[in-house]
Amino acid sequence: MPASLFKIVIVEPEIPQNTGNIGRTCVGANCELHLVGPMSFEINDTQLKRAGLDYWQHLKWFYYPTYQDWFNTVQNPERVFYFETKIAKSYFDVQFQRGDWLVFGKETKGLDPDIIQKNIDRAIMIPQTGPVRSLNLATAVAIGIYEGFRQVQLIEK
Repeated sequence: MPASLFKIVIVEPEIPQNTGNIGRTCVGANCELHLVGPMSFEINDTQLKRAGLDYWQHLKWFYYPTYQDWFNTVQNPERVFYFETKIAKSYFDVQFQRGDWLVFGKETKGLDPDIIQKNIDRAIMIPQTGPVRSLNLATAVAIGIYEGFRQVQLIEK
């Protein structure tokens, strides 16, 4: 199996079905899933497993009790991208590379504003023209993964 395409980070996930769906997408795209607590459910939650179907056993995933615990594992902070809604820079403006970290916040509030301010040069958004506050978390993760996948495929051809 080739090296993971991306490392997907979900900070304080709240909805097990979203996390299960994200896990399934990660398996399909050969991405790792990194979950940062506290979470509003347990990993053994039946809804999580139902959303991930029988793919959960193939998922390479990690759990960290806190954001700092996760961040301590990052070797190159320049390759960490923070997805948030109220940011001027689009994810189209980033040249993704294999192994990048794509970080998403919890469903109800996104990422902590302090995290965004400390990393504003790597904070990006998915453009939206309709009257919604944000996309569903699992949808946003899939969009990020597959735009990155498209870019990496063009580079690696």
